[in-house]
Amino acid sequence: MPRLTVVIVTFNSRADIGACLRTLAEHPPAVSHEVVIVDNASADGTTAAVREQWPDVRVIDAGENLGFAAANNLGIRATSSELVLLLNPDTLPAPGAVDRLVAVLDAWPRVAVTGPRLVDRKGRAELSFGPMIGPLSELRQKIVTAGHARGWPIVATAVERWTRQASFPDWVSGACLLIRRADLEAAGLLDERYFLYTEDVDLCAAVRARGRLVRFTPEAEVVHARGASRASAPGPAEQAYRRSQLAFYQKHHARWAPLLKAYLKVRGRFPDRSKQDL
Repeated sequence: MPRLTVVIVTFNSRADIGACLRTLAEHPPAVSHEVVIVDNASADGTTAAVREQWPDVRVIDAGENLGFAAANNLGIRATSSELVLLLNPDTLPAPGAVDRLVAVLDAWPRVAVTGPRLVDRKGRAELSFGPMIGPLSELRQKIVTAGHARGWPIVATAVERWTRQASFPDWVSGACLLIRRADLEAAGLLDERYFLYTEDVDLCAAVRARGRLVRFTPEAEVVHARGASRASAPGPAEQAYRRSQLAFYQKHHARWAPLLKAYLKVRGRFPDRSKQDL
């Protein structure tokens, strides 16, 4: 039995998944591992391409678009390794990155979750960790993210500095997140009420509630094509984010949830709950 399972959820990911799998094959983790693709009913030939070009990769057809959390859970339940790496199809782990993440869990028994430094294809860092989601922390994250995207020097310098320092944040991004299966199962896996977005923050919150730690590991670096879903389908992605945001506030900040609903309705951003697919 492999010690590590890499679970990659795909949805019309044919343009990205080949490079991701090629990177894992050319620079494989030293730890024994398997790669499992869970496909959310792609219509672009993703599964056929993977099966043809990567016969050693296990492919699970979800049968429909289950969303990120439920599809990951499908892959997790179908495996039994000690460690699970959630990985986006639009990522490219640098050589040794996965092993560095594994080394963190081996060295820190209290650490249940760890994530790498994420950068875009130009090497610009992504703020892929942070404090627990709440009204003030969300505002801060959005301001920093917007300023970084626009190239504000003071923000870019700060993000570069923050992402070079190891830390114990409240959450790390689900684009590349390594977790011990024991902690994952104790947390109840990913909460499937989140179709897309915030499921990683929620998972880390469940882990921390048990007295376990989350670590940001900058010595491991992974290239991430940030915002691919939003770029290809900005309207549906915004809808998915708002649905997850509402679910998150209802679960973690019940007193703020009515205010968030009112705000979204006033701004014309209240999500249509009848539409889930991206």
